[in-house]
Amino acid sequence: MTTRTLAGFAAAYPELDYTAIDYEYLRAVSQEMVPFGRHVGTLITEISPDRSVVEIPADDTVRNHMGTVHAGALFTAADIAGAAAFVGAAAERLYTIERLVLRGGSASYRKPAQGRIRAIATVDLRELAEILAATTSARFELSGKAVLLDDNEVQVAKFTFDYVCDVTIAGTEQA
Repeated sequence: MTTRTLAGFAAAYPELDYTAIDYEYLRAVSQEMVPFGRHVGTLITEISPDRSVVEIPADDTVRNHMGTVHAGALFTAADIAGAAAFVGAAAERLYTIERLVLRGGSASYRKPAQGRIRAIATVDLRELAEILAATTSARFELSGKAVLLDDNEVQVAKFTFDYVCDVTIAGTEQA
């Protein structure tokens, strides 16, 4: 296991071995990081280098007055899935990530969301490649997307996200 001094974003994952990424460890730690997600009842079921999956349970607590899953619960699941997708995709270099902040996003609600909902998120791989290749401290822009599906694989919503990511490389100044 390689030992590094962790600060910023990566400090949340102190046991991560960057030479042998444990995606289950990333999933378990990420699950506990967002108290509001726990309040809503979201569950991160997958973090991998390619995507993340977050579930909203079929539960009365996430329904609105029309009996469908509340838009706020859908956004919460998509938001958490987007951040988790970044964690999985950037795992080998998380120790360089000072922060990842959601700067903006858009939502498209397609069908009434009922029952269990899965948010499947990815990040833009070209933008991610720039972040992972950074040799000096810098700020990067990153985009991501999440599609939300019901148990019948019907798309109920789609989100796009814009993030700002600060990378800190020891001994370099941010541009």
